[in-house]
Amino acid sequence: MAGCSSSTAVATVGKPAPDIAATTLDGRPIDLASLRGRPVIVNFWASWCIPCRDEFPLLRSTEQAHAADRLAIVGVLYKDDADPARAFAASMKADWPSVLDPGARLATAYGVVAPPQTYFIDRAGMLRSRQIGEMLQVDLDRQLPAILAP
Repeated sequence: MAGCSSSTAVATVGKPAPDIAATTLDGRPIDLASLRGRPVIVNFWASWCIPCRDEFPLLRSTEQAHAADRLAIVGVLYKDDADPARAFAASMKADWPSVLDPGARLATAYGVVAPPQTYFIDRAGMLRSRQIGEMLQVDLDRQLPAILAP
């Protein structure tokens, strides 16, 4: 699959995370490979998704709490349009980049079936874990150490 660094079509824990090379909601290019050396959370979300609304404050507080670790969050829109997504992100004070996914190329590469789905990628670009469905603090506490290690 074009744009994926994994040899399989769907993201696999323990393998390199599929690349994300896309355009953010504010028109800037972003590439997951440029974040190598940083722990990354990739969150597939939609403005119409109620569990996404519930977990955004947790993502925001996690990003702030781990600023010294250089934690990066990348959002990927799932079956949503840019205008409502921009309004949603602004209302949630989500300052991390979110990208469009025309043709669901990224959702396919990551095996996303519905939002929210969250992926934890270590500093070397390896997919360490995934969260299917809404993420709670206990889920985050369990998965974050694997990507924060130096």
